[in-house]
Amino acid sequence: MSDHTRELLDLNQRLLESIATGDWNVYAMLCDPSLTCFEPEARGHLVEGMAFHKFYFELERSSAPRTTTMASPHVRMLGSAAAVVSYIRLTQTPDAGGAPVTTATNETRVWQRQGTTWKHVHFHRSPA
Repeated sequence: MSDHTRELLDLNQRLLESIATGDWNVYAMLCDPSLTCFEPEARGHLVEGMAFHKFYFELERSSAPRTTTMASPHVRMLGSAAAVVSYIRLTQTPDAGGAPVTTATNETRVWQRQGTTWKHVHFHRSPA
């Protein structure tokens, strides 16, 4: 595995963990302010910027444990300054009765090297 591939997978996992734990500061640090996305919550619209995402971070979160796994990750370098990370995101949480539940989404995330750091600039997420 190349150094870029390992670095991007580590950054992407950190991004997913910030989402799972509601850590807005880490999420904002990893994302470009002009982040764009297509995701189910956007109802088919392209969302631009961070305000749409911050709304979800500000909602009260359950204290139930949550584990996020990137299954079958694939990194495609697009030159030295851009990469696409694709995977199936598996999220494990307990239901109201405590039984484990796993949900899956298909995700594609675009990362761009800006100076010496990588920034998350676009994603597409849909149910698996």
